[in-house]
Amino acid sequence: MTASQHDTETLLRDSLERLAERAPSGLEVRRALARRRRRRPRLALAAVAAAVIAVAAGVPLVVSAMSGAPAQLTPAAGRPVLAYTAKWLPDGFTEQYRSAGPGITPEVRQWQSGPGRVELAAHSTADPEWAQTALRIAALPDQVVVHGRVGMVTGETGTAATLTWMPDDAHVLTAKVDGVPSAREIAQRVADSVTTEPARIRGEARFGPLPAGLREQATTVRGSSPESATTVLDASGPGGPVHAMVSGASPPLGGSVPVPLRGLPGAYVPASGPADALVTVRLPEGRWLTVSGRVPREQLVAVADGVVLDPAPDYSWLGGG
Repeated sequence: MTASQHDTETLLRDSLERLAERAPSGLEVRRALARRRRRRPRLALAAVAAAVIAVAAGVPLVVSAMSGAPAQLTPAAGRPVLAYTAKWLPDGFTEQYRSAGPGITPEVRQWQSGPGRVELAAHSTADPEWAQTALRIAALPDQVVVHGRVGMVTGETGTAATLTWMPDDAHVLTAKVDGVPSAREIAQRVADSVTTEPARIRGEARFGPLPAGLREQATTVRGSSPESATTVLDASGPGGPVHAMVSGASPPLGGSVPVPLRGLPGAYVPASGPADALVTVRLPEGRWLTVSGRVPREQLVAVADGVVLDPAPDYSWLGGG
């Protein structure tokens, strides 16, 4: 047996034994595990060898079985889908943030109450940052169980904790609690309440045709109420990120020069220090469209002119439980 095989088998065995100790009938679980080791040693070694091959190929290793899969809702351009929701939250917390996008862009939902924040995020195992999550979970001693799956707790301070688990081979979920007493217990209850209930993000804007080299990255809607709603669109490109935002507030216009935008008088503010360049225009309904980034003015204008406005955004969930 190679050192790599031995390490992987050790991680899996330690992980299973820790779970067995936490189970309601721990003695029976340990006896069952012992019988499995005695009766099928070759099968165990074959499983370890398969795990080593999978890890070497970049395939995430899942320790326990999955029941159910995310419900399907077809995403549309600029209207990404959130696949998961939390059915339990501490009293007083309201949803104030949703973000998602195409490809491996994370899905994020946030609930807040004063300085306290609860975040539920879904990541793809196709993202290299999350591809080896199963092995990281198996290697940590501080394990928990969520819907029959092995998870881990990290960053615990009493008022902060992050619970991470894999509902299936393709996704990693994190329940992060910050600024709240008994954060670990709250993270566990939030995680236990998570269901596959899809919802679309429908802000008041989406990207139209983007200049060559720019690619849609994410759509975010945030605010403490429908009246304070802001829609943010993110794109990436060789010149760096570009952001388009529709909100009720005008950006700083010091040092601006006039520039026509969407057939209206707009303004251009060049980059200064850490601040990006931006173009902005007040829309007929009184809201402001602002596009910013470290790209030429012509690209900012093209993005702003191409943004598609939605006269019926869904902000009803902002400030809700």
